[in-house]
Amino acid sequence: MLTERQKDVLAFIETEQREKGMTPSTREIQQHFGYASQTSVMQYIAALERKGFLDRHARKARALVTPQQKVRITDIPIYGHIPAGMAALTEQIADGHVSLDSANVNASGNGQTFALRVRGDSMIDAHILDGDIVILEDRKDAQSGDIVAALIDGETTLKRYVVERSRPYLKAENPLFPDLLPARELVIQGVMVSLVRKQIAPPRRKRS
Repeated sequence: MLTERQKDVLAFIETEQREKGMTPSTREIQQHFGYASQTSVMQYIAALERKGFLDRHARKARALVTPQQKVRITDIPIYGHIPAGMAALTEQIADGHVSLDSANVNASGNGQTFALRVRGDSMIDAHILDGDIVILEDRKDAQSGDIVAALIDGETTLKRYVVERSRPYLKAENPLFPDLLPARELVIQGVMVSLVRKQIAPPRRKRS
């Protein structure tokens, strides 16, 4: 936690960087706050650096300190593909990982996260496209309206989970695909919490 004065010093540094494009010197910080000496400034800088809010760049003339947003990266394993089309049998095969800022994962923390590559276009109206990577949380307590990876009668698919009149089923987000009603079982394998868009390469220029 930062003290009020530490917050003030950090806010001043960030404002100066944003508006002037450079970090204020210790003398400028001293003058702004009316400190008797630069010793107080250095104490605040040391405290902010120790708490991870500043990063020192000693070799840069006017960049004594630079605000550093602490970003915690999470490596999420990718377990193969999941059909966003008609349900199909799939095997969970490790296929690398995707690295995301933990703040963007949106997981509740109640289960482990994993990723699957999307195959098919039954979820295009939910802006989930063929080749995208869906991030899911490994939990079974899906709410009606959640997008889930589900095992329906022994086959896996990615669909919206819907409960109507106490009866659950899977709904596609593409009018060309039918709803999937379980004949025997419907097991939630994961609840979608985030999406990584497939990178589309720019068109190549034709040689003249």
